[in-house]
Amino acid sequence: MTTVFSNSVVDDDTRRGLLYEGKVFTYSATPASKELVGLAHQLIAEAFGGRDPETAQFAMPVEEFAALLAELKPRFIHHPRCKELLPAVLADLGCELDRTYFDVPRLRTSTSNDYLTSGISYAFHPHRDCWYSAPFNQLNWWIPIYPVVPENVMAFHPRYFDRPVRNGSARYDYAEWNQTSRLSAAQHVRSDTREQPRPEEPVELDPQVRVVPEPGGVMLFSGAQLHSTVPNTSGRTRFSIDFRTVNIDDVRARRGAANVDAACTGTTLRDFVRCTDLDPMPEELALEYEAEALARLS
Repeated sequence: MTTVFSNSVVDDDTRRGLLYEGKVFTYSATPASKELVGLAHQLIAEAFGGRDPETAQFAMPVEEFAALLAELKPRFIHHPRCKELLPAVLADLGCELDRTYFDVPRLRTSTSNDYLTSGISYAFHPHRDCWYSAPFNQLNWWIPIYPVVPENVMAFHPRYFDRPVRNGSARYDYAEWNQTSRLSAAQHVRSDTREQPRPEEPVELDPQVRVVPEPGGVMLFSGAQLHSTVPNTSGRTRFSIDFRTVNIDDVRARRGAANVDAACTGTTLRDFVRCTDLDPMPEELALEYEAEALARLS
Protein backbone atom coordinates (compact mmCIF):
# COMPACT_ATOMS: atom_id res chain seq x y z
CA MET A 1 0.00 0.00 0.00
CA THR A 2 1.20 3.54 -0.79
CA THR A 3 -0.13 6.35 1.40
CA VAL A 4 -0.23 9.82 -0.18
CA PHE A 5 -0.15 12.79 2.22
CA SER A 6 -1.60 16.07 0.92
CA ASN A 7 -0.34 19.38 2.41
CA SER A 8 0.85 17.57 5.53
CA VAL A 9 2.13 19.70 8.42
CA VAL A 10 4.49 17.06 9.89
CA ASP A 11 8.03 18.30 10.49
CA ASP A 12 10.80 17.45 8.05
CA ASP A 13 12.45 14.81 10.24
CA THR A 14 9.15 12.92 10.58
CA ARG A 15 8.41 13.36 6.89
CA ARG A 16 11.76 11.92 5.84
CA GLY A 17 11.14 8.87 8.01
CA LEU A 18 7.76 8.31 6.38
CA LEU A 19 9.24 8.77 2.91
CA TYR A 20 11.87 6.12 3.67
CA GLU A 21 8.95 3.78 4.47
CA GLY A 22 7.42 4.34 1.02
CA LYS A 23 4.95 7.15 1.70
CA VAL A 24 4.42 9.95 -0.86
CA PHE A 25 3.80 13.64 -0.08
CA THR A 26 2.15 16.31 -2.24
CA TYR A 27 1.91 20.05 -1.66
CA SER A 28 0.08 22.92 -3.30
CA ALA A 29 2.18 25.41 -5.23
CA THR A 30 4.26 27.67 -2.99
CA PRO A 31 5.53 31.18 -3.77
CA ALA A 32 8.98 29.81 -4.60
CA SER A 33 7.71 26.87 -6.70
CA LYS A 34 5.52 29.28 -8.67
CA GLU A 35 8.57 31.44 -9.35
CA LEU A 36 10.60 28.39 -10.42
CA VAL A 37 7.81 27.35 -12.80
CA GLY A 38 7.64 30.94 -14.06
CA LEU A 39 11.33 30.81 -14.94
CA ALA A 40 10.76 27.55 -16.80
CA HIS A 41 7.81 29.11 -18.68
CA GLN A 42 10.03 31.98 -19.79
CA LEU A 43 12.85 29.77 -21.07
CA ILE A 44 10.46 27.34 -22.79
CA ALA A 45 8.61 30.19 -24.53
CA GLU A 46 11.90 31.66 -25.76
CA ALA A 47 12.99 28.28 -27.11
CA PHE A 48 9.75 27.48 -28.94
CA GLY A 49 9.13 30.96 -30.30
CA GLY A 50 5.46 31.39 -31.15
CA ARG A 51 4.66 27.67 -31.04
CA ASP A 52 2.64 26.09 -28.25
CA PRO A 53 5.28 23.93 -26.51
CA GLU A 54 2.72 21.33 -25.47
CA THR A 55 1.63 20.65 -29.06
CA ALA A 56 4.71 21.72 -31.05
CA GLN A 57 5.71 18.07 -31.47
CA PHE A 58 2.94 17.66 -34.03
CA ALA A 59 4.42 20.38 -36.26
CA MET A 60 8.14 19.64 -35.95
CA PRO A 61 10.41 16.88 -37.25
CA VAL A 62 11.51 14.81 -34.28
CA GLU A 63 15.19 15.61 -34.92
CA GLU A 64 14.44 19.35 -34.74
CA PHE A 65 12.46 18.90 -31.54
CA ALA A 66 15.29 16.91 -29.94
CA ALA A 67 17.84 19.55 -30.97
CA LEU A 68 15.68 22.28 -29.41
CA LEU A 69 15.50 20.36 -26.14
CA ALA A 70 19.26 19.77 -26.23
CA GLU A 71 19.74 23.56 -26.03
CA LEU A 72 16.81 24.34 -23.74
CA LYS A 73 17.43 21.85 -20.96
CA PRO A 74 21.01 22.89 -20.10
CA ARG A 75 19.92 26.56 -20.14
CA PHE A 76 17.43 25.77 -17.40
CA ILE A 77 19.76 23.51 -15.41
CA HIS A 78 22.54 26.08 -15.29
CA HIS A 79 20.43 29.23 -14.94
CA PRO A 80 21.74 31.15 -11.89
CA ARG A 81 18.22 31.71 -10.54
CA CYS A 82 17.75 27.96 -10.06
CA LYS A 83 20.41 27.85 -7.33
CA GLU A 84 18.48 30.59 -5.53
CA LEU A 85 14.98 29.22 -6.07
CA LEU A 86 15.53 25.59 -5.09
CA PRO A 87 16.54 26.44 -1.50
CA ALA A 88 13.53 28.77 -1.38
CA VAL A 89 11.22 25.92 -2.44
CA LEU A 90 12.74 23.72 0.27
CA ALA A 91 12.37 26.47 2.88
CA ASP A 92 8.70 26.92 1.92
CA LEU A 93 8.19 23.22 2.68
CA GLY A 94 9.97 23.04 6.02
CA CYS A 95 13.46 21.72 5.23
CA GLU A 96 16.39 22.71 7.44
CA LEU A 97 18.53 24.52 4.91
CA ASP A 98 21.83 24.09 6.76
CA ARG A 99 21.29 20.30 6.83
CA THR A 100 19.74 19.88 3.35
CA TYR A 101 21.76 19.39 0.16
CA PHE A 102 20.30 19.52 -3.36
CA ASP A 103 21.40 18.62 -6.88
CA VAL A 104 20.67 20.56 -10.08
CA PRO A 105 17.06 20.87 -11.23
CA ARG A 106 16.28 19.05 -14.44
CA LEU A 107 13.72 20.09 -17.02
CA ARG A 108 11.95 16.91 -18.13
CA THR A 109 9.70 16.25 -21.10
CA SER A 110 7.40 13.38 -21.96
CA THR A 111 6.07 13.60 -25.50
CA SER A 112 2.78 12.12 -26.62
CA ASN A 113 2.12 9.14 -28.87
CA ASP A 114 5.69 7.75 -28.78
CA TYR A 115 6.99 10.79 -30.70
CA LEU A 116 10.31 11.00 -28.77
CA THR A 117 10.97 8.49 -25.98
CA SER A 118 14.76 8.14 -26.01
CA GLY A 119 17.83 10.25 -25.32
CA ILE A 120 16.96 13.85 -24.41
CA SER A 121 13.33 12.88 -23.66
CA TYR A 122 13.88 9.42 -22.21
CA ALA A 123 10.77 7.46 -21.23
CA PHE A 124 11.86 5.67 -18.07
CA HIS A 125 11.05 2.00 -17.66
CA PRO A 126 10.24 0.84 -14.09
CA HIS A 127 13.30 1.66 -12.00
CA ARG A 128 14.56 2.86 -8.66
CA ASP A 129 16.98 5.78 -8.55
CA CYS A 130 19.01 3.60 -6.18
CA TRP A 131 19.87 1.41 -9.20
CA TYR A 132 21.66 4.50 -10.57
CA SER A 133 24.01 4.91 -7.57
CA ALA A 134 21.71 7.23 -5.62
CA PRO A 135 22.04 7.02 -1.83
CA PHE A 136 19.16 5.34 -0.02
CA ASN A 137 18.34 8.59 1.78
CA GLN A 138 17.76 10.46 -1.49
CA LEU A 139 14.39 12.20 -1.84
CA ASN A 140 12.94 13.13 -5.24
CA TRP A 141 10.98 16.37 -5.80
CA TRP A 142 8.74 16.62 -8.88
CA ILE A 143 6.91 19.75 -10.10
CA PRO A 144 4.70 19.99 -13.24
CA ILE A 145 5.09 23.17 -15.29
CA TYR A 146 1.80 23.00 -17.20
CA PRO A 147 -1.40 21.14 -16.21
CA VAL A 148 -0.93 17.37 -16.19
CA VAL A 149 -3.39 14.49 -16.40
CA PRO A 150 -3.20 10.81 -15.40
CA GLU A 151 -2.19 9.96 -18.98
CA ASN A 152 1.12 11.91 -18.85
CA VAL A 153 2.50 11.74 -15.32
CA MET A 154 4.54 9.00 -13.64
CA ALA A 155 3.41 5.81 -11.95
CA PHE A 156 4.51 4.23 -8.68
CA HIS A 157 4.45 0.46 -8.38
CA PRO A 158 3.84 0.00 -4.66
CA ARG A 159 4.00 -3.78 -4.38
CA TYR A 160 7.74 -3.56 -5.09
CA PHE A 161 8.82 -0.97 -2.51
CA ASP A 162 10.11 -3.71 -0.21
CA ARG A 163 10.11 -6.55 -2.76
CA PRO A 164 13.26 -7.13 -4.85
CA VAL A 165 13.24 -7.02 -8.64
CA ARG A 166 15.99 -8.75 -10.58
CA ASN A 167 17.73 -5.92 -12.43
CA GLY A 168 20.90 -4.82 -14.22
CA SER A 169 22.22 -2.40 -11.61
CA ALA A 170 25.33 -4.55 -10.99
CA ARG A 171 26.60 -3.36 -14.39
CA TYR A 172 26.13 0.32 -13.55
CA ASP A 173 28.87 2.58 -12.18
CA TYR A 174 28.07 6.26 -11.78
CA ALA A 175 31.55 7.55 -12.58
CA GLU A 176 31.63 5.53 -15.79
CA TRP A 177 28.15 6.77 -16.76
CA ASN A 178 29.30 10.39 -16.37
CA GLN A 179 32.33 9.77 -18.56
CA THR A 180 30.73 7.77 -21.36
CA SER A 181 26.93 8.10 -21.51
CA ARG A 182 25.42 11.19 -19.92
CA LEU A 183 26.68 13.73 -22.48
CA SER A 184 25.45 11.71 -25.47
CA ALA A 185 21.73 11.88 -24.60
CA ALA A 186 20.81 14.25 -27.44
CA GLN A 187 22.31 11.87 -30.01
CA HIS A 188 19.73 9.18 -29.22
CA VAL A 189 16.64 10.23 -31.16
CA ARG A 190 15.11 7.12 -32.73
CA SER A 191 16.43 4.67 -30.12
CA ASP A 192 18.60 4.66 -27.00
CA THR A 193 21.49 2.21 -26.86
CA ARG A 194 23.02 3.39 -23.58
CA GLU A 195 23.35 0.71 -20.90
CA GLN A 196 20.93 1.60 -18.11
CA PRO A 197 19.69 -0.50 -15.18
CA ARG A 198 16.31 -2.01 -15.94
CA PRO A 199 14.23 -4.93 -14.68
CA GLU A 200 15.42 -8.33 -15.86
CA GLU A 201 12.20 -10.10 -14.94
CA PRO A 202 8.56 -9.27 -15.69
CA VAL A 203 7.21 -6.42 -13.54
CA GLU A 204 3.51 -6.22 -12.77
CA LEU A 205 2.66 -2.58 -13.42
CA ASP A 206 -0.66 -2.83 -11.58
CA PRO A 207 -1.62 -1.92 -9.00
CA GLN A 208 -0.07 1.48 -9.56
CA VAL A 209 -0.43 4.96 -8.10
CA ARG A 210 -0.54 8.10 -10.25
CA VAL A 211 -0.45 11.52 -8.58
CA VAL A 212 -1.60 14.61 -10.51
CA PRO A 213 -0.38 17.84 -8.86
CA GLU A 214 -1.35 21.30 -10.03
CA PRO A 215 1.22 23.34 -12.00
CA GLY A 216 3.80 24.40 -9.43
CA GLY A 217 2.54 21.77 -7.01
CA VAL A 218 5.20 19.55 -5.48
CA MET A 219 5.34 15.77 -5.21
CA LEU A 220 7.95 14.24 -2.91
CA PHE A 221 8.99 10.57 -2.78
CA SER A 222 11.89 8.28 -1.95
CA GLY A 223 14.50 7.44 -4.57
CA ALA A 224 13.91 3.81 -3.58
CA GLN A 225 10.36 3.86 -4.99
CA LEU A 226 9.92 1.72 -8.10
CA HIS A 227 8.43 4.18 -10.59
CA SER A 228 8.11 4.63 -14.35
CA THR A 229 7.11 7.10 -17.03
CA VAL A 230 3.45 6.63 -17.95
CA PRO A 231 3.02 6.07 -21.72
CA ASN A 232 1.82 9.53 -22.75
CA THR A 233 -1.48 9.29 -24.60
CA SER A 234 -2.72 12.76 -23.62
CA GLY A 235 -2.02 14.49 -26.94
CA ARG A 236 0.25 17.03 -25.17
CA THR A 237 3.92 17.07 -24.28
CA ARG A 238 4.40 17.06 -20.52
CA PHE A 239 6.97 19.50 -19.11
CA SER A 240 8.12 19.10 -15.51
CA ILE A 241 10.96 19.93 -13.14
CA ASP A 242 12.62 17.48 -10.81
CA PHE A 243 15.51 17.61 -8.39
CA ARG A 244 16.80 15.60 -5.47
CA THR A 245 17.83 16.24 -1.89
CA VAL A 246 19.63 14.49 0.94
CA ASN A 247 19.82 15.45 4.60
CA ILE A 248 23.44 15.29 5.76
CA ASP A 249 22.48 13.92 9.18
CA ASP A 250 20.76 10.98 7.46
CA VAL A 251 23.76 10.52 5.15
CA ARG A 252 26.11 10.31 8.14
CA ALA A 253 23.79 8.04 10.15
CA ARG A 254 22.93 5.81 7.16
CA ARG A 255 19.27 6.55 7.79
CA GLY A 256 17.22 5.88 4.69
CA ALA A 257 15.12 3.40 2.77
CA ALA A 258 16.15 -0.24 2.80
CA ASN A 259 18.24 -1.56 -0.08
CA VAL A 260 16.19 -4.43 -1.43
CA ASP A 261 17.91 -5.04 -4.79
CA ALA A 262 20.50 -2.39 -5.82
CA ALA A 263 23.98 -3.65 -6.73
CA CYS A 264 25.48 -0.61 -8.52
CA THR A 265 28.80 1.04 -7.68
CA GLY A 266 29.79 4.65 -7.27
CA THR A 267 27.65 7.37 -5.67
CA THR A 268 25.84 10.52 -6.74
CA LEU A 269 26.62 12.26 -3.45
CA ARG A 270 29.19 14.56 -5.07
CA ASP A 271 26.35 16.13 -7.09
CA PHE A 272 24.78 17.65 -3.96
CA VAL A 273 25.47 21.12 -2.53
CA ARG A 274 24.28 22.70 0.72
CA CYS A 275 21.30 25.02 0.49
CA THR A 276 22.80 27.78 2.62
CA ASP A 277 26.13 28.32 0.85
CA LEU A 278 26.38 25.82 -2.05
CA ASP A 279 29.25 24.00 -0.33
CA PRO A 280 29.64 20.47 -1.76
CA MET A 281 28.89 17.29 0.12
CA PRO A 282 31.98 16.41 2.23
CA GLU A 283 34.28 14.20 0.17
CA GLU A 284 34.81 11.72 2.99
CA LEU A 285 31.11 10.84 2.92
CA ALA A 286 31.19 10.14 -0.81
CA LEU A 287 34.26 7.95 -0.34
CA GLU A 288 32.57 6.02 2.46
CA TYR A 289 29.50 5.37 0.30
CA GLU A 290 31.66 4.23 -2.62
CA ALA A 291 33.53 1.84 -0.36
CA GLU A 292 30.26 0.41 0.97
CA ALA A 293 28.95 -0.11 -2.57
CA LEU A 294 32.06 -2.08 -3.45
CA ALA A 295 31.82 -4.07 -0.23
CA ARG A 296 28.28 -5.18 -1.12
CA LEU A 297 29.66 -6.85 -4.23
CA SER A 298 32.46 -8.73 -2.45
